[in-house]
Parts: sequence; C-alpha cells; structure tokens
Amino acid sequence: MVITCEKKELVQALQIVLKAVANKPQMPILSGVYIKAANNKLELQATDYELSIITTIDATVEEEGIIVLPGKYFYEVVRTLPGDYLAIKNSTSDNAVNISSQTAQFSLLSMDENQFPTIDPLEGKVNFSILNSVFINCIRKTSFSCASEENRPVFTGCLIDIKDDQVVMAATNMHRLAMIREPFTDKSTKELKIIVPAKILNEFTHIFNSKVPTEIKISCTHNKISFSYENIYVISRLIEGQFPDYSRVIPQQFKTNVTINKAEFRQALDRVALISRSGDYNIIHFEYGNGIVRISSDNPNIGRAEETMKVEISGPDIEISFNASYIIDVLKVLDKEKFVFSFNQPLTTAAIHEIEKVKDGDDKEYEREKDNFTYVVTPVRTKAV
Repeated sequence: MVITCEKKELVQALQIVLKAVANKPQMPILSGVYIKAANNKLELQATDYELSIITTIDATVEEEGIIVLPGKYFYEVVRTLPGDYLAIKNSTSDNAVNISSQTAQFSLLSMDENQFPTIDPLEGKVNFSILNSVFINCIRKTSFSCASEENRPVFTGCLIDIKDDQVVMAATNMHRLAMIREPFTDKSTKELKIIVPAKILNEFTHIFNSKVPTEIKISCTHNKISFSYENIYVISRLIEGQFPDYSRVIPQQFKTNVTINKAEFRQALDRVALISRSGDYNIIHFEYGNGIVRISSDNPNIGRAEETMKVEISGPDIEISFNASYIIDVLKVLDKEKFVFSFNQPLTTAAIHEIEKVKDGDDKEYEREKDNFTYVVTPVRTKAV
C-alpha cells in the first residue's frame, strides 16, 4: 500500500471508527483498525462485535492494499504529525508500516489482516429513512433517562416505536421516563418497535451532526440495526426484551400545574443543589403556593440551602421532593423559554411539558403546552411528605 491523504480527514475518520474499539477487546485483532486503499479511497473499519463502523475518505492511492494497525496508536501518531498531508506505505519485506509527514517519520507494526472480522452490509427486512436533525433531537431528549447499569439491559436502551405515521422514542430507568413524538413521513415502514443501546445512540449526536439536512438510511433485522449517513456506515446489535408501555406511565390529568421560567428555575436549582450530594441526600424539596416556589435542600453533613422564585400556579398548593439530578437533567434538554410542571399528589408521578408560542388566525401570539415531548418523574419520600 502506498497512499497520500489529508491529515485532518484521516484524524476525523479515526475518531469515528475508534468508537467501535473496546478498551479491553475480546481479541487483540479487535484493537486494530482495518484500512483498505483502492480507487482513490481509504476505507476504515473497526468493530467490537456489538458495534461496527465503516467510514471512507478521499486519498491518492498509488498502490492499493490492505493493512490493520493498532487503532489508538495509529490515531495518536496521525493526530500529532506536522503538516496538512501524510503518506502511508507498508513494507513488502516485513510487517512494518511507515507513516510520514514533513520531517516526522513513524513505523508501526501491522496486524494480520486475515484475522480481522471485516464488516458486511446489513440486509434488513425493514428499511426506512429519517432526517438527521429529527433523529438527533429525539436522542438528545430521551437517552439521558436510560439506566446505566447492565443488569437490566432493556432499560439501557431507547425504544424506537413507529406507528400511525409517527415515530416515538422513549427511555426509562423506572424512576423517570422521557418520550418524544415526531411525524414520520417514510411510508415504506408501517410499524416497528425496537430497542437500541443508548450508548451507541449518544455517539450519533457527534457523528451525524451535519448542519445540512441529511437523510439517515436505517435497516433492521431481528437483532441488528444499521445506519447509513454520508460516508459513515454503522451496525449495532439491538437489545432484546419487552419495553414498558410508556403510554400507561403518563398520567392523563393533573390537579396542579405550574408555569416556570426555565432559565431562572435552573439557576436556582443549581445553587440549591450544591448542598445536596449523591446518594441518600441528593434530594431537592419544592413548596408550591401563593405564586412562588420555595426550593430547599438539607444535608446533615454540610448545611441547608433555600431559594424562592415567582411562578404561575393553577390548582392546589403542593409540597414534593425529587432526586435533584432527575430535574436538572431534563432542564438541560428543554428548548423553550418556559415549561409546565404538573402534579397530583406528593408521592405520585409528576410531568414536565414545554410551552411554545404560536399565533392564532388573527396573527395574535399566545402560549400553549407543546405536547410532542413529555417527561415524567417519580417523587421521593421525605419527612416533609
């Protein structure tokens, strides 16, 4: 192999494929990146069997070939090279690969390319497309609600549910649930329900983030899913199991509805949460009444914090407590200036909806609840309730 390519493009390609290289791979060959040079293209592959990624960049190929290099070492070498272009050449006499740019020269030992499990395109029975901006927004507004522990895999993924000309994405750890609904215009798929690992979806927010609206082509089998986007191709395993019925988790009515300014509320919450800590004391207490909310936190080892702010309250007063991170997390993904925090009883599920500004037939602006995103969260029991 003898090739020349742009350093910046190769660095970006390696950053993408290295997401499929495990920190502790099952076999040494899985720590490598498969590199194929042909037709003035450089194809890079990496896999850990759970996740597989292929990406392609332009290159000047003087001599075609295939090599496998230790991924993380190769990335660090390329990243630190001087100049805008680099050359890669492998030796015919041994397994050394020469990487050079300007005055810098590196020689890396290649791995046996015959041992690498090359990635074949997935031939799924269900195929559809979704706009990258829509897909990324769905991920951003749901994946934070997934569980992190692996002992219940179904809760470490996001449900993708397609039906009735809409796509729903939902995630839960059984203490909170985030659900977003968007129109689905691809008529080729009538109905689909799959669970995709959240850790993989979160990577897509970085690699599918073109500002130009671009379709992501998706293909599914019974246990795998593939995503094709520009010069990137990803295959992931699906999570098996039964996702909870998200529609039954969301209360249909609430007794108390509080309209809150997101920025002011988040700032106050961040300050009060300084006193709370992870574990038993990561709790924030809210008292809603008389047009204000009193936010407080007690930590027997540190002290107490309290702050009040004006809100619009409809319905009876209520005192309620939550895990602080469960409220802070959702505030980070809200896009609108205001939201509605809705309650029934101090120990029953609460919900958050955004408020959007719309215009009526006379072009007058008014506010209403935006119903495509719902966040429900379970309160915690304290001495105050």
